[in-house]
Amino acid sequence: MRKILHAAAALALATAAVTTVGATGAQAADGAWDGCPYGAVCIYGEGAPTSTPPTDVFWSYGAHNLQNKTGWHWVLNNQSGGAHAHLCLGYNGTNCNYDMPAQNGVWADLTPVNSITLDRP
Repeated sequence: MRKILHAAAALALATAAVTTVGATGAQAADGAWDGCPYGAVCIYGEGAPTSTPPTDVFWSYGAHNLQNKTGWHWVLNNQSGGAHAHLCLGYNGTNCNYDMPAQNGVWADLTPVNSITLDRP
């Protein structure tokens, strides 16, 4: 049963990753992208548009555990220099299965996601 749940969670995350956007032309003069500061990765409220302030802003490389993130959220990677962000099913950056390049975003169901990593290029 556990394998089925993990497979279902992985499928849901992969399906969520289909809707991605690039930041081309959407950045302000200071490099902010829809309220996400340049160099950061941002998560917006459940079902909220990116015109609202982000609820979570991550600056440091490494794993960041998520709390109380269920449903659909925008996740924007506004890092520089080719840094990636990964959505992970496990805590502490384990079982990562969605890779988000710098200057990209995704509309994702974060219910199965327990952590996000910010990774150096």
